Amino acid sequence: MDPANPASFADAVAQFLSTAVGYVWNIPLILLLVGSGFLLSLLVLGGHGLVQWKGFRHAIDVVRGKFDDPSDPGEISHFQALCTALSATVGLGNIGGVAVAMHLGGPGATFWMILVGLFGMALKFSECTLAVKYRRVDEKGVVHGGPMHYIEQGLGKSWKPLAIFYAFGIMVSSWGAGNMFQTNQVAKILETNFAVPTLVTGLVLAVLTGIVIIGGIKRIAHVTEKLVPLMGVIYIGGALMVIFTNFGKVPELIMMILHDAFNGTAAAGGFAGIVFKEVLIQGVRRASFSNEAGMGSAAVAHSAAATKEPVREGVVALLEPFIDTVVICTMTALVILISGAWKTDANGVELTAMAFDSAFSGFGRYFVPLAVTLFAYSTLLSWSYYGERGADYLFGERGVLPFKLVFCGFAVLGAVQPLAPVIDFSDMVFGLLAIPNLIAVWALFPILKKESISYFDRLSKGEFKKKE
Repeated sequence: MDPANPASFADAVAQFLSTAVGYVWNIPLILLLVGSGFLLSLLVLGGHGLVQWKGFRHAIDVVRGKFDDPSDPGEISHFQALCTALSATVGLGNIGGVAVAMHLGGPGATFWMILVGLFGMALKFSECTLAVKYRRVDEKGVVHGGPMHYIEQGLGKSWKPLAIFYAFGIMVSSWGAGNMFQTNQVAKILETNFAVPTLVTGLVLAVLTGIVIIGGIKRIAHVTEKLVPLMGVIYIGGALMVIFTNFGKVPELIMMILHDAFNGTAAAGGFAGIVFKEVLIQGVRRASFSNEAGMGSAAVAHSAAATKEPVREGVVALLEPFIDTVVICTMTALVILISGAWKTDANGVELTAMAFDSAFSGFGRYFVPLAVTLFAYSTLLSWSYYGERGADYLFGERGVLPFKLVFCGFAVLGAVQPLAPVIDFSDMVFGLLAIPNLIAVWALFPILKKESISYFDRLSKGEFKKKE
């Protein structure tokens, strides 16, 4: 590397970040995420059943407003909190990220994505329960919550450096993976398919994002509670059309997924064989990127929910990995596998579009750009709030408006600039968020367990008034 040559220096930095993100997203982090999800599934209710199973039906009742109380503190409803968090997770990871997993990990990666999604339900339950338990509601009624707050409030002031690291990390992640990556992918696909200039895409997304996020979490929640169900119905409907058209292939594909999950993939033709380690890493990595369980990001949104019961919001949160990963990611994987396009050189969003086209000629060219645009926009809205809360923790209220303006600026920049180094840095920091978050979750586990057992015991005794 020549220090006097800026291009050489930039290439060296890009290479370093590319290598570093590979080290972060490797077996140790995978074991931390999957192991934590598995153990929390078994232990959080003290041997009285899996929280995913016991909490699922109750979560649906809570989201439907059966336990709402207008006097409860908070800024948004349970349904709005769920939609806000889902709008962050149901994004390009469900379209392009799954395609990457199929391309690099083969069919078996689907199994590990589903498994991580199921274990991730317990992770989301745990971190979002703690977020409500240790949130702070100021004199204006504004909620301050998330991992940085349960690290400091739950573990004590001596742990504040860890909370600061988390707040900085979620702010940086909001600029990269939660913003620039989204606008970049939308700009590329609209330019490729419809010749829309990338600058125009960036400016439109920045303005549309700014209009919403200036109003804070309440306005974000009002938009996401309408946008998330709409885009979910559109995408799931499109995927089901492809799956039902080729329904006879589904049993064979399920057997292939189960076989390749433990044996790797040896595809015919020019597609290289994939060893078990790569199948595992790609499945877990893409599921973790998609549903964010263990990273603590969703806890920021759920901390704003109107409730006096922390566990009640925790059960709402466990629905997210199920919807995001078990349902939507699996449908994307099946569409890609049905088409056989995963054996080609195509990757990312291009691969998913090709897969949809295989069932209905020309369908992918229009359907995938629409889905990408909706998913990316929803992700921008929620991640702006996550980053804003990080800025608020670091700089106070005076840092919120400057953060929002910078966030909108990055939306434009992401649409027009190459992003590899920025995204690698953001992904690296995002992966590292799991460490302070899970340290806090396990350190506060006795309190989490006590709260969880108490809540479900009171629920079984009928102590909570349920609306009919």
